[in-house]
Amino acid sequence: MNANASNQGGGRSKTPLHLWIVGVLALLWNLVGAFDYLATQLELESYMSQFNQEQLDFFYGFPKWVTSAWAIAVWGSVVGTVGLLLRRKWAVWAFGASLLGMAITTIHNFLLTNGAEVMGSAGSMFTIVIWVVAIFLFVYARRQAAAGVIT
Repeated sequence: MNANASNQGGGRSKTPLHLWIVGVLALLWNLVGAFDYLATQLELESYMSQFNQEQLDFFYGFPKWVTSAWAIAVWGSVVGTVGLLLRRKWAVWAFGASLLGMAITTIHNFLLTNGAEVMGSAGSMFTIVIWVVAIFLFVYARRQAAAGVIT
C-alpha cells in the first residue's frame, strides 16, 4: 500500500502538505543547530571568531554533563525531525529528549552560571526563540501522532 494512502483500518492517514513544510523547515533549522554544536566542539576558528574571549571561555568551559545535555538537545531534535519526515511516532520521543537536554543546558547556562551576562540580551533572546521552536516541534509531532499521520 502507498504510504500516503488513507487507511480506514487504523493505518496512516494521508500526509498533509504542512507536515512536509514544517519538516523541511525544521530540518534546515536543526541542521544549523547541529553545525553550531559541531563548530563549537571542534573549535572551528572561522565560526568561533564571531564570539569574544569571555564567550569562548564560557563555551569551552562547559562541564561534560552540560556538553552531553547539549548534544542530546541538538541531535534529539535532528533525529526527531527526520522521524517526522519519515512519519514515525518515535519523533515525539526524540523531540521530548531534545527538550530535556535543553532544560538541563538552560538551567546550567542561566541559573547555575552567568551565561545570560556572558551572552548578553541577544543570546538570551535567541535561547527563547530556540525554546519556542523546540516546544512547537514537540507539540506538532504529538498532534500528528494523535491524528494518525505519524505512526
